Amino acid sequence: MTTSKTRSVASRQPRGTYRHGDLRRALVDAGIALARGGGPDAVVLREATRRAGVVPNAAYRHFESRDELLQAVRAAALNALALAMVDELRRLRPLGDEVAYARANLRAIGAAYIAFAQNESGLFRTAFAGVALVAHTPVGGGEAHASPGPFQLLGAALDLLVSAGALPLERRPGAEYLAWSAVHGLSMLVIDGPLRQLTRHDRARVTRALLDMVEKGL
Repeated sequence: MTTSKTRSVASRQPRGTYRHGDLRRALVDAGIALARGGGPDAVVLREATRRAGVVPNAAYRHFESRDELLQAVRAAALNALALAMVDELRRLRPLGDEVAYARANLRAIGAAYIAFAQNESGLFRTAFAGVALVAHTPVGGGEAHASPGPFQLLGAALDLLVSAGALPLERRPGAEYLAWSAVHGLSMLVIDGPLRQLTRHDRARVTRALLDMVEKGL
């Protein structure tokens, strides 16, 4: 028989399930941690619910499937990449030469992209997992965000080259795809391909050479 005193004590016992705050955010944060450690394949809804401290059924109020959670985590990974690019841009020192500054701006975008791939390889792989085209995905993806995404930041850098007179206007259309393909290709070779064997010094040298090629090729 359960007494009122027993019920009172039981009601004060801590529960292992999530009872307060933003559960969706907690699940996404858990998914981000999984992606950071193991890439997109590691983002599993059941494991995310376990890390968030909820029963699996509770998660379905926010994510009906593992794919929905993966898309939210992918958006967060794109956001992290964009923020890394913005941080690199903020390190640029003002230059009196408009052309030199525009070129430095483009190089900063590319350098940040490649560095993020190496430093956050799990998130980088997740950012581009199972997506036909991420070019027009804003920072945050399906989350509430108004900031530009990685592709938009690249586009702005190219526009700056045009306004500075360093890139002919007739060569501007589609330039994003050329620059993006180059830096993304090197990033993948460094984290998943034969360039994994390069030393840190050699990776930096190859990165500089690639950015030189992109800048001069455009």
